[in-house]
Parts: sequence; structure tokens; C-alpha cells
Amino acid sequence: MELLPRSPGEFGSARYWDRFFRQRGQRPFEWYGAFPELCPVLHKYVRPRDKVLVVGCGNSELSEQMYDVGMCEDIVNIDISDAVIRQMQERSGSTRPKMSYLLMDMLQMDFPDAHFQVVLDKGTLDALLTDEEEATLAKVDQMFAEISRVLQVGGRYLCVSLAQAHVLKKAVDYFSQEGWIVRVHQVASSGDKQQFVLPVFVYVMTKFRKIPGSAPQILEICPEEQDKPMRMESVERLVAAVKDRQHYALLCSQISKTPCREQVSLDLCDKESGKPRYTLHVVDSPSVKPSRDNHFAIFIIPQGRETEWLFGTEEGRRQLAASAGFGRLVTVALHREQHYEGMAGIQTELSGKVMELAPPGLPARQQVPFLSVGGDIGVRTVRHCDTSPLSGEYVIEDVKGDGTCYFRRLIFLRNRNVVQSEARLLAPTPLPGQKKRRKDKKKSSPAEPPGAIDKSYLCCEHHKAMVAGLCLLGGPDALPGELAVLVVGLGGGSLPLFVHDYFSQAHVAVVEIDPSMLEVATRWFGFSQGDRMKVHVSDGLDYVAKLSAEAPAQFDAIMFDVDSKDLTVGMSCPPPAFVEKPFLQKVKTILKPEGVFVLNLVCRDTRLKESVLATLRDVFPLLYARRIEGEVNEILFCQPSPKGRCDPAELRTRARALEGALRQPGRPWDSSYVLADMLQAVHIL
Repeated sequence: MELLPRSPGEFGSARYWDRFFRQRGQRPFEWYGAFPELCPVLHKYVRPRDKVLVVGCGNSELSEQMYDVGMCEDIVNIDISDAVIRQMQERSGSTRPKMSYLLMDMLQMDFPDAHFQVVLDKGTLDALLTDEEEATLAKVDQMFAEISRVLQVGGRYLCVSLAQAHVLKKAVDYFSQEGWIVRVHQVASSGDKQQFVLPVFVYVMTKFRKIPGSAPQILEICPEEQDKPMRMESVERLVAAVKDRQHYALLCSQISKTPCREQVSLDLCDKESGKPRYTLHVVDSPSVKPSRDNHFAIFIIPQGRETEWLFGTEEGRRQLAASAGFGRLVTVALHREQHYEGMAGIQTELSGKVMELAPPGLPARQQVPFLSVGGDIGVRTVRHCDTSPLSGEYVIEDVKGDGTCYFRRLIFLRNRNVVQSEARLLAPTPLPGQKKRRKDKKKSSPAEPPGAIDKSYLCCEHHKAMVAGLCLLGGPDALPGELAVLVVGLGGGSLPLFVHDYFSQAHVAVVEIDPSMLEVATRWFGFSQGDRMKVHVSDGLDYVAKLSAEAPAQFDAIMFDVDSKDLTVGMSCPPPAFVEKPFLQKVKTILKPEGVFVLNLVCRDTRLKESVLATLRDVFPLLYARRIEGEVNEILFCQPSPKGRCDPAELRTRARALEGALRQPGRPWDSSYVLADMLQAVHIL
């Protein structure tokens, strides 16, 4: 028995539907959307005294179920198939006397104007709008015009649909231009196995009198039946929001059946603002042998730690999942713009949603554990938000690290997963006679605010390596005397501050193109200028070019730690112009013959990186490289003369001598910072 049409156009043919319902017999045919799923939405828009028209009723049980539960009794059902109308009249005529079935074409209805309060369409528009041919679109316009004619002002057209993009856009375009309010509901799934993977939607178009002129469109979406509607600014945005939910449903269907070969990433957005609230990564560990208790777990990343290697990289998350011992781990990152009510609140909020990401084979009613570091959600305090004309929006935030330490961070929101600058905060010192305040265990925030910046601590591994490279300036037993150092790129100022404070005879010139960053470093990161520290607000390219023409060979060390504002290039540090050969030759010109040029290179494009290294080798005869473990950063130490060549063992000897000179009594030193270790993996290119 062949029920499918030979062409999409047959969906509009009475002959096809007569044949379809004769062959199918008495069995009800539901395209999609069972009554228990649709009922919460229908209850909002169908009142018991409403006169309801159902177009393209078929032999669906929807009208009968609405009648039987008392939702509404004055229901008129129409269809172009004589066979199905006779079938439905026989089925409901005696048991539902107030409901009628009429043979009628919805494109040419016999009803008077403004006759109904509700028009209900379950799959009829989807069946009619199978393509975007001119003849099809003309039929759809005729359908909409007839629905508009028979509806009263204030009446509702309820259209149950799978919301293919062309169907949704056509409906929303037509009725919004007529001045109607358009709201799209996503129908909540019952959890049973569905005929369709895609979610079902109900378009609710409410008729208003058309106001002459350009009245604002009112477009809304309700992600689930209990949610408040969210206003959409355009038809395109509404269609995109529906498409996002369809993609999510497809994703959930896919990963519920098969393990993820690659990590899956998605954002869950705040219902009020529409901004991302949680970022989820689904990580499967094929090596974990499944048992009843290790199928699935959720890991809440503490606030402010989402950029750490373990949580912020694919390899880190893979190791986290394997060490946690679960077949599937969903990591959850919390966004700084959002407020969270502790671990219990997050668990309540996410429990239903994360179960949609459960792996295949999860036992029924299996409890899924929520994990974290130390059992809490961490602490993040945003200290300052602003916008720079050059760097865009940025935030200064204090976060709790691993253990009891707090850190201050600068984040550029155009690249929010990268910490631009970071400094450790000293524990606050009580005033004389002041008792230490006890912690309130019920509060998730720190009992006391963090103190001043710890200038003795370099948070960034690449900064530690850059400082260690200064051992190339001295012999194996000597610390260089007076040093002239140029640092291009200020950020929070940690690097130039450390050089200034620990190399007591160093004169440091810093070049920073963005005046906002000088204000940030001074106000929030403890940076200050003095006799041996000067900041020049200038483009580094122009500053170096000017010096090369005026005063060559004046710096012992030149350090580049400058980010690129162009995120389309596969190199985020430095900007490409800083590693072009003519400019590098100018850098070499202002560097003393025995000096060292230290470059922080962050390049994900392999070909581009090879090109940069080749250019550096052309300009600087001696080139050392130090890769930062777990990061993309690679620190390059470039010298203008091959005479100072050191093998790795000699480099580490020099680093130990330099560290011994820097570690003076009464001067704080981070015991974990061993200069020789920072040069352990250095190799000559």
C-alpha cells in the first residue's frame, strides 16, 4: 500500500487525500504533536466559549480530544477530502453533537467574515508550502487571506508546524506585515520516542486592525511552554532563534545514539536577556569501561578558571574526563555577566537540560553527579568594565584560583576566553589591633576582599620565560650592570614592573598604543612610572622606526608582548607587521650587538609560523626557541651576532647565576620560579 504522494504538489490534491484516507482506514493519522504535548499551548489561546475552525482536519483526534477535555465544544472542522469528512462525521456525529465536519476548501471558504475566534492548523500549512514556486506561494497567500477574513479582530491563528525556515518566514512575514502580533512557541517534548527528531512549534498569530503607516512589528518566541516570551527584533532573528533550537534537537538526538568523536560545544542562554549563561562541552572518553555508576557526570568549572588549560582546551578537557573516570563528561563554564545561586541553584537549573545530552546506554532513573573543584562554583568579582577605542570592551575581574590565592585579570571581550593580563593579589593585612574576621560558611563570596598586587609574582608562563632569557646578556658568573630595556606592549604592566624591580640598574621604556591600557595598568595592576620606568603612548611600529633613524644600538634587550587586534589572522601575537623583514631589521638596528630580542609568538597557522621563523632567521643569525607547555605561545630569543651562541646546558648555568643575583635578602621571590627550569626545553633553530 503506497500512501506517500508521487510529488509534493499532491499534498494539495483532494484526490490524493481521498485515496490516502480510504487506504489508511479508521486509524487516526497524526503528522506530529500529540495532544498531551500541545495541550499546554492550546489552553493559553483557546477559551471554552470560542468558536474554533480547524482547517485541513484529516482524521486527527485533536478536535475530539479538545472537545472531550472541555477545552472547547463549538468546533468546525473542514477538509477537501470527502472520504475523511464522511469518516469523521460517522465517528463523532452522535457523541460530540456541538462539533461539525464540513467538506470545504480552505482557499475558498463559505463562512462569513469575522466568524471565528480561533483558526487551528495542524500540519496543513507545512503540507501546502512544500516549495517556493510562484503557484504554491499564491495558494499560501490565498490561504492566509481566507484565514484573516474569517477571524475576528483579537482572534488567533494557531499553526502547528515543524517550522522549516521557508514556512516560518512566509507565515511571519505575511502576518507581521498585516500588523498582527506573532509569537512562536516551542512545544515541550513528552520525553517519549518521537516520530520526528525536529521539535514541534506552534505559531500564534493574533489579529489586530492594520494601522496605516509603519507600525512596529511585535515578534516573540517562547522556548518552552512555561517560559515568558522573548522579544525578537526582526523576522530574520526569529527564524534564526528557531533554527538554533532545531540544531540543538538534532544534536541531542545524535549524541543520544552514538558517542561523540569530537567534542561538542554549545551555549545555553539566559531566558531574559538572551545572552550566553552557560557554555557546555560534551566530552566522551572511549577508554573508560562503562559501569552502572560511571556513564555520565556534569563538571562545573569554577568561575574565572575557564581559561585554564585543563578547562579551556580540548586536550585539557579530554584529560579531565579521563581522570574523572566517566564515559561522558559535560563541562559547564559560567559567564561573568550572569549571577548564580551557588552549586545547588546551578544543579536545579541545569538538571533537566543536561539530561538531554545523556549518552547512549544510560540506565533509567540513573542519578547524574555534579562535580567541581572543591565542591563550589568559585568566586568572580568584576571590578571594572569599560570600552577602549582600540581594544574594544574589556573587564577587570578578581577570581579565586586553586587554593586560597586570588588573581586580578584583564579580559578583552572580543576574545573572552583569553586572559590578556594577570596578577596575583596579596592577602589583606589586618590593621594593628584588628581581629581577623571569621568566614561565613553560608556565603560563597570571600570573607575579606583581596589586597594589593603581588609584584614579585609573574602569573604568565611566557613572561617567566621571557625574563629568564635575559641571562643571555651576561656571562656565566655575572649579572649585567646597567641595562636599557624596551618593552612593546604594556597590558597590565607585570612584565616591565618585574624587570624594573628585580634588575635594579635597568632603565625600562614601555611602548603602548592604547592609552586606556596605561590607565588600566596604573589603576588596577599597581603599575607606576619613575626615573627608571617611562611609558610612551605610541604605535610600536612608529616608535621603533623613529629610533632606528635617530639612535641606533641603544637597547640591551627588546621585548615584544603585543597582541593583534585582527582576530581573522592565524597569529594573535604579535600583529603581522611586527614580524615583517623591514621592520625586524629596524629592531636589529636599535639593539646592541650583544643584546637580545625576545618575542612572544602566538601563531596557530602552521604555514604562517614557518614563514615568521624563516624571516627571523634571515635577520638574526642566532635564534633560540622555548615552547610554553599546554599553550600556543612560543618564546623566541634572537641575537644579532652568532658569537654569543650557548648550548642549552650553558644557558641553564647562566640562568642559575642570574637567579642567584636576583634573589636578594629581604626581596620576595616566588619559590616556584626557577629560571633554569624555564630554559629547560630551549633549542636552537
